[in-house]
Amino acid sequence: MKGIWSWPTEEKQQDKTIRNVAASEPLLAVLTAISKSKDGLSNAQVDTAIGDFSQWNTLWALRQLSALGFIEYKTELFGNSGKYTLTELGKTVLQKLTGKPQQPAAVHVPVQKAA
Repeated sequence: MKGIWSWPTEEKQQDKTIRNVAASEPLLAVLTAISKSKDGLSNAQVDTAIGDFSQWNTLWALRQLSALGFIEYKTELFGNSGKYTLTELGKTVLQKLTGKPQQPAAVHVPVQKAA
């Protein structure tokens, strides 16, 4: 598969790269799926989230987005699955692609009862 594989330094080329990502359904699906998770997603979780069920395509998209600097892989200790999360560049690009800022992941805040 042909890929984009690097983030250009010139703004005009960056816009072209963003258009290429937008035109690629797998890349956009993976970027969006990862953005919806507070703690990031493992390979299997990404595959399930995008509903592709083709781990080769998922792996290609993850490598492509990682090479562009849009996502990063964080290893987990004690045998847990590593997770992919968005980088700041990835958040900026996703905002340009969707036209809206990234929604913060839902965080449960306990409510204390009045005494």
